[in-house]
Amino acid sequence: MTVFSRSASALALCACVGCGATTSDPGPSTAPNSPPSTSEVSTTAPTTPTTVNNDNPGTIPAGQEMDVRLRTALSSETATAEQRFEATTAVDLMQNGRVLVPAGSVVRGVVSAVDKADRMDRSGSLQLSFDQMVVNGREVPIRGTATQVFESGGIREEKGTAGVGAGVGGIIGGVLGGVKGAILGAVIGAGGAIAATDGKDITLPAGAIVRVRLDSSVNVR
Repeated sequence: MTVFSRSASALALCACVGCGATTSDPGPSTAPNSPPSTSEVSTTAPTTPTTVNNDNPGTIPAGQEMDVRLRTALSSETATAEQRFEATTAVDLMQNGRVLVPAGSVVRGVVSAVDKADRMDRSGSLQLSFDQMVVNGREVPIRGTATQVFESGGIREEKGTAGVGAGVGGIIGGVLGGVKGAILGAVIGAGGAIAATDGKDITLPAGAIVRVRLDSSVNVR
């Protein structure tokens, strides 16, 4: 074999290897501007304290998210519009190294709208709004909407701990663990509407964790 032949063979081999590498790497499966896939979205609620923006001491900024644990079950099959419900914060909300909102603080909400599943396979949905939080015994008005829902180990983790006071906020945050991940078959729409994806009613069990986005700033000093 001549030098030229050996060089040509080597180049051909390199080209084949390069092609093989390109074929084995499928690259991005979605367009650059497409929504993130389910695997790219956070599917777990935090079990450690959440830190809020510290630019304005004593104030939770608009857009801040916090996780609350439902005290009772909610279902599109049985809920009614304007039905009140309560939840408790799952972990401490920290600011500048201090507890701004202790874990176990009561958060109150209302079922803004409800649609029951029907025989035409229309899925049930619940629209949840949050309008009040109790911080260290003081009632504070808020405006919040649901952005995600998670299942957890259940309400048993919360027995004897909810609302016991700021002094044990750090301990409560550690006790209220057991988060398993995003509730399957639930999708969040505009305005905090939580809908089923299988033509059935949506049910959020007691102990389920709802991630709430504050739509306006809240002063808790």
